[in-house]
Amino acid sequence: MKRKLRVLIENEQDEKYIRLRHERLIRRAIAETLDYESFGYPAEVSVLLTDSEAIKEINREYRGVDSATDVLSFPQFAPGERYPEEGFVPLGDIVISVERAENQALVYGHSFERELSFLTVHSMLHLLGYDHVTSEEDELDMRRRQRDIMERLGLTVNAPDGQNGEQEKQK
Repeated sequence: MKRKLRVLIENEQDEKYIRLRHERLIRRAIAETLDYESFGYPAEVSVLLTDSEAIKEINREYRGVDSATDVLSFPQFAPGERYPEEGFVPLGDIVISVERAENQALVYGHSFERELSFLTVHSMLHLLGYDHVTSEEDELDMRRRQRDIMERLGLTVNAPDGQNGEQEKQK
């Protein structure tokens, strides 16, 4: 059975040319996360691709944090909240700084595509109610899920102890 998935992608940055393959990769990362989590509803996710200055403004406005970041997640539903019985479930919004993703790919020694996918998976897990700042156990659980999903996408990074890069410690 084919998953019903609506992904709305808006690209408002001009730092990097976003190709159709990048958009397909974002959609694939979202779909793979939903499959991994056995999410059984039709889903809708909004993705904004932006630059560091714009994500800093969004971070300041909505989280009170006056700094740029790589990705922000704005879930539509609180953990445990019931989804609507009919139609697409609007899971929430993902905001990715393409500028930061490109820089982090260089720092961590992998492709921009791998970084874009990782940030999408990371954010999707937040939209589904996972959080890595609540406890060490939750952080380890989220890192394991990210690693598993990235493996399913075929975008792993060789790292010691099964970790998927240094960045996961920082999320």
